[in-house]
Amino acid sequence: MKEFGHALVLGKFYPPHNGHHHLIETAAARSERTTVTVLAASAEAIPLENRVRWLAETHTGPGIRIVGDLDDHPVDFDSDEVWDLHVALTRAVLARRAIADGEPGRAPVDVVFSSEKYGDELARRLGARHVLVDLDRFTHPVSGTAVRTDPLAHWHHLAPATQRGLGWKVVVLGAESTGTTTLSRRLADHFGAPWIPEYGREHTEHKLAAARAFDADATVDGLVWTLGDFEDVAREQERRIRAETAPLVIADNDAFAATVWGERYLGFRPDLPLGTAGDLYLLTDHAGVPFEQDGWRDGEHLREWMTGLFERELAARGVPWLKLTHDRFATAVTAVEHLMRQDVTRGSRSRA
Repeated sequence: MKEFGHALVLGKFYPPHNGHHHLIETAAARSERTTVTVLAASAEAIPLENRVRWLAETHTGPGIRIVGDLDDHPVDFDSDEVWDLHVALTRAVLARRAIADGEPGRAPVDVVFSSEKYGDELARRLGARHVLVDLDRFTHPVSGTAVRTDPLAHWHHLAPATQRGLGWKVVVLGAESTGTTTLSRRLADHFGAPWIPEYGREHTEHKLAAARAFDADATVDGLVWTLGDFEDVAREQERRIRAETAPLVIADNDAFAATVWGERYLGFRPDLPLGTAGDLYLLTDHAGVPFEQDGWRDGEHLREWMTGLFERELAARGVPWLKLTHDRFATAVTAVEHLMRQDVTRGSRSRA
């Protein structure tokens, strides 16, 4: 039997960091049920749904529920009227958790865990006890403001889910034999970033090995491609990219690229699980790049069509992209450097 029945942890989590996680873990260790309420203002850069998702990925213990909602009320700890607004909103969010649990009568809390001085008054107005945790930030010397000001300096204070959400993803793609592998590896080496190779090539090798288990004379040209193949490629490529928690990840193709390759081999645009869009797509042009046949490629005559298809699909998707022609490496480095000067907490990012 734990000390408390229902605990409340409330905050902006803008973004979540190890201090927040310590607070939640402390509450969960001492309470049967813990409701973590993420209250975001509409003007804040990091979307509310991202913060809820990152917390939910990090805290999966029994009895923990992450609930997000909008709070555009002013902050004035000396105003009873403002306090009433915040307390009413807090009760409404607690009711949402209770309704979702199928137990609307269990909405009230008996304890508030916080790392803020206002926790005393919030708990009093909720008819609960207040437990103050690490007010002076000795255990985890970090704040949301510090992370937003200099995310890279405080990267080690972020859980993997948040790191994946805030990190930059650069994807190099292009038609066959246009140098995507060479360029992406070189960029990764230059920036000291993880490099994610193209899984589609590996899948093709596995597919040929499986075909030869049926027919020893099977060749790449004779392989039969299915929608399921490209679904598998898209999922595995995305899984490998999402496994990385570095501030910058360089990938040779991604799940989106698999849809374009799917159109090439299936004859129609497959509806694939796209996952998270890249922050920058670098398209390698075919013009002026000699075609090298390595025994796996068959598309020299299709390179111009494929390049155009990538251009149209990138433009239609509305993602940042750049076509690389002359001085490709130098141009790519400049583009990535420009990307990394942007705030990783910017609101336009739709991270998973």
